[in-house]
Amino acid sequence: MTIRITCLRLRRRALRLMCVAAACFAGVGAASAQDAGAGGQGTLPGAQIAVEALMLLGVPYRYGGQDPARGLDCSGLVRHVAQSVLGLDLPRTAEAMARIGEAVKRDALQVGDLVFFNTRGRRYSHVGIYVGDGQFVHAPTQRGKVRVEAVGASYWERRFNGARRLLPTAPTATIDAPATGLTDLVPEPPSPSTPAYGDPAGGA
Repeated sequence: MTIRITCLRLRRRALRLMCVAAACFAGVGAASAQDAGAGGQGTLPGAQIAVEALMLLGVPYRYGGQDPARGLDCSGLVRHVAQSVLGLDLPRTAEAMARIGEAVKRDALQVGDLVFFNTRGRRYSHVGIYVGDGQFVHAPTQRGKVRVEAVGASYWERRFNGARRLLPTAPTATIDAPATGLTDLVPEPPSPSTPAYGDPAGGA
């Protein structure tokens, strides 16, 4: 019953986001569309990013995967969505993605923002896509499928590293300087009893 209710909520969220995108394309003011369909948060590209990510729910995890037909890892999911929606060719790793776009504070998260976590004892070792209502879509190794989880859940709350907002006109090349404006956590190696949600080393 709980799983069924969650699926219905996710479908409704996807429909709301699609309405935002459709309204904007139809000429309705962006601000009005956001207020009507996404709680006043998000932009047209952000709504499209979130919808594309939600359409990938259930795709199996695959180390190094970048094709939904064969499986995705965390960065492969983000790369696929960014390429499909924005035409951006993002870097291959979550750590490199944390240097692109503009930094976003947690209390200013919008639909479509990238969220980063320290899951392997190093910063920005896991990435997902924020879809609103405190939820994000990602491709974890644990239980092996693209799914939605809460940013505020205990595991993710303690490992949150910050967020970035992709811009349609942002350059695709990474920069050499470390990411700025992100909330840093002191790296902590996961304990043996902690689920390994992050991708294997080099696969994020």
